[in-house]
Amino acid sequence: MNNNAVHTRRKIIDIREDVYRFLSIKAAASGTNLKNYIESLLEKEVEDMDEAATYQYLCNVRPDGDVELTEEETKDFENWLGI
Repeated sequence: MNNNAVHTRRKIIDIREDVYRFLSIKAAASGTNLKNYIESLLEKEVEDMDEAATYQYLCNVRPDGDVELTEEETKDFENWLGI
């Protein structure tokens, strides 16, 4: 049995008609369907995110996380991010 299952979430979104047509054409040109094409666009967006900038944003906007890190854990994490 594969223990590396990927958990997913379902989200219904509204897309303007012109965007839908354009993305459908791009998906067909890529040899895939619209659903898979949009999913790949979203995955690429996440891959391109700057982790350090995301961490900085969360520190500024949501400083009260569920679990507080020790000062050493915070420094280790920031070193890992390169900030």
